Amino acid sequence: MVSPAAPAALVRTLVVALFAALIAFAPVQARAQQLVTVTTTVTTNVTTTVTWIDDDTPGAGDAGAEDADEFAADDDTAALLDDAGDDTRVAGEADLGATRRYAPGAGRATRGPAKARFGPFAVVDGTTARMSGDVDGATPRQFAAMLAAFPGVRRLEMIDCPGSLDEEANLILARAIRRAGLETVVPSGGSVRSGAVELWLAGSTRRAAPDAEFGVHSWADEYGREAKDYPASDPVHAEYIGLYREMGMDDAHARAFYALTNATPFDQVRYLTRDDMARFVPLN
Repeated sequence: MVSPAAPAALVRTLVVALFAALIAFAPVQARAQQLVTVTTTVTTNVTTTVTWIDDDTPGAGDAGAEDADEFAADDDTAALLDDAGDDTRVAGEADLGATRRYAPGAGRATRGPAKARFGPFAVVDGTTARMSGDVDGATPRQFAAMLAAFPGVRRLEMIDCPGSLDEEANLILARAIRRAGLETVVPSGGSVRSGAVELWLAGSTRRAAPDAEFGVHSWADEYGREAKDYPASDPVHAEYIGLYREMGMDDAHARAFYALTNATPFDQVRYLTRDDMARFVPLN
């Protein structure tokens, strides 16, 4: 004999079983990883293959103009060296909300104890902070908080800086570093790549160890379009060229450096040396 409560219990059992099945087959949200192998060539004509696991994250110098010419881009990006019009005017019209530059790194070492940490920044004493990690939308505020708490900081050591997950925030941070008058340093074994190179360029004075590495490549927007896919007159180019001028490059070097970075596709990286960077900006 079946009790009156049996139909209700049967219904509950079926509902529980249905939810269990849905949970079992629901997709697990995880950041995809992609094995990327990159071949890069430095100016010493030595080719190096670099492999990493890439998180799929949405998200006026002393050198002469002849030095800048040595880094002239290929045919695809040579147009970026041409006059793009009034850069000052169009820079304000650029929309960088979608652009990003990112080169993954193997580690996020901060090298030693810290008095305090603010995002990727670690204050190690009254005058020195170290930076390791990415720039995202919160990083400019973290930098401002660090300077408010430690106004004596005058030196930023860049240890392992892969680049930016938010390019607009990265350019804001570069200008903040410049206004603060910080010295930017890449110590021995240090690496700055992608958008982090702009942060190093922002230093009022710049230093780099002989073995410091600088990784550059093109930016890409949220649709996968790179710098070479935009017309030379597009305001987005003027924003970068204008930034390099603010950081002390003359017009020829600003355009040549921008073209150099964009000559390497977004999913690859070209490593430059300390001496390579000295062709564009003075080092101390």
